[in-house]
Amino acid sequence: MNIIEPRLDGTNLRIGIVQARFTNEIGSEMVKVCCRTLKELGVSEDNITLATVPGALEVPIALMNLASSEQFDALIAIGVVIRGETYHFELVSNESGSGVSRVALDYNIPIANAILTTENDEQAVARIEEKASDAAKVAVECANLVNHLLSEQYEDDEE
Repeated sequence: MNIIEPRLDGTNLRIGIVQARFTNEIGSEMVKVCCRTLKELGVSEDNITLATVPGALEVPIALMNLASSEQFDALIAIGVVIRGETYHFELVSNESGSGVSRVALDYNIPIANAILTTENDEQAVARIEEKASDAAKVAVECANLVNHLLSEQYEDDEE
């Protein structure tokens, strides 16, 4: 059995981050935690690109443009959608999540989705550290996995 071990070495990886600014204080703190974790994993600050958009619904279009540039090994979506008194929460949560997944599959690029969906500000604040750190780890691990699988596929094609 051939087992591909998880690799959390971010050396030479290029990571793009898209942050929704709608709940900017929480999102900005998530970006700080995420970037700190990426650096701890070996990603050079020069290899991290941050783009911001107004809200969660705009995240997929920015991700799509970053992915289509073919300059990134993985992407990270950061934002917060907090439940309000209307159906808008479900619309934004569902559509942004669907868009993020579609970009990942359409462009064959790992995207760590760290767009929080919470009932209130307190829940969002409580999840900043873990969710942002996890997103960085997911991006690095999945970038290494996809790069490995693509390199093996390329080697098979040459034989």
